[in-house]
Amino acid sequence: MTIYFYKVWQPFGCFSNFSAHGIEIQGIYWPTVEHYYQAQKFAGSADAMIIPVIRAAKTPEEAAALGRCTSRRLRSDWDLVKIPVMREAVWEKFLTHPDIQETLLSTGNELLVENSPIDYFWGCGMDKTGQNHLGKVLMSVREDLRNLHISNSKYSCQEASYKIQNTLREGKTTK
Repeated sequence: MTIYFYKVWQPFGCFSNFSAHGIEIQGIYWPTVEHYYQAQKFAGSADAMIIPVIRAAKTPEEAAALGRCTSRRLRSDWDLVKIPVMREAVWEKFLTHPDIQETLLSTGNELLVENSPIDYFWGCGMDKTGQNHLGKVLMSVREDLRNLHISNSKYSCQEASYKIQNTLREGKTTK
């Protein structure tokens, strides 16, 4: 089964970059992933002065509009870094908010698709032929979260085993 998401008020709306799940990256708080992503378009560019304005935008829609303004110059490497920038922000979002992390993990191995009718890069577009990069980022984050949980789980078991072995070696009993 494919899981489609788009608007924050729809099922799986927490997968949207517009969802009200703030993130902190490099000691700076961003109200949404969208705020962070749009601001990063201008890091190191001649128009970097727009970054605090985007960060202070009252809504993710306003942040998006500021970031999409075509009269501003994007950073020169934007096409190379936009997916890693998005992934960093999405990773931080799901690492920071356990409630939505559980929602993401609960999707199992289902295909996640941003059902944007207008975005053929991040979403699937009107005719479902888009590249769905946001869905791919989410599925990658989901896999990394699973691996993190498995790693933490194994470590906890190993640590418990080590403590029990040390206790037994010292001649103490465990209850």
